[in-house]
Amino acid sequence: MVKLKLNELKRELKEFNQKELIQLISELYKLNKDVQHYLSNKFIGEDAIIDLYEKTKKKINDEFFPERGFGKMRLGEAKNAISNFKKVSCDESKTLDLMLFYVEIGTEFTNTYGGMDGKFYDSMASMYNKVVIECNKNEQFFIVFKDRLYSVVQASEGIGWGYHDELCDIYYSIDWEIEEDE
Repeated sequence: MVKLKLNELKRELKEFNQKELIQLISELYKLNKDVQHYLSNKFIGEDAIIDLYEKTKKKINDEFFPERGFGKMRLGEAKNAISNFKKVSCDESKTLDLMLFYVEIGTEFTNTYGGMDGKFYDSMASMYNKVVIECNKNEQFFIVFKDRLYSVVQASEGIGWGYHDELCDIYYSIDWEIEEDE
């Protein structure tokens, strides 16, 4: 597939008049849900981001605990939903919230239905680690998420494949002051 480079695209767009640009953007809007979300966030603002956040959270939840039937547990689908939210919203805090929710719901799933395979726990621990890395970079994130981070560690106790131990190691790698009662 021949792909247009960004600088070539910019050069082509400079040739368009305003009406042609509006037409092109309208066509993109109709073709792609990510473009719809991005433009909604850009022009509507926080309300659109909150709406997308809620839809993304539901999508993650439905992979594990749908309203009817059994969860399909498609980890890739849940992670793609988070990735798309991050791209479209550029809201780091809500993205981290969704990432931590993914780990929380995955931990709840395994506590409800029993052991999963090592790949499942690797995915959970990897996502947890990404949240902790961001919390180490920004104390405000740590303050917001510290209770939930610790609750996941507690909820993982007794889960196999070294999952609990790995979450403990990651949690206690946090650079900020962790209270002694934890």
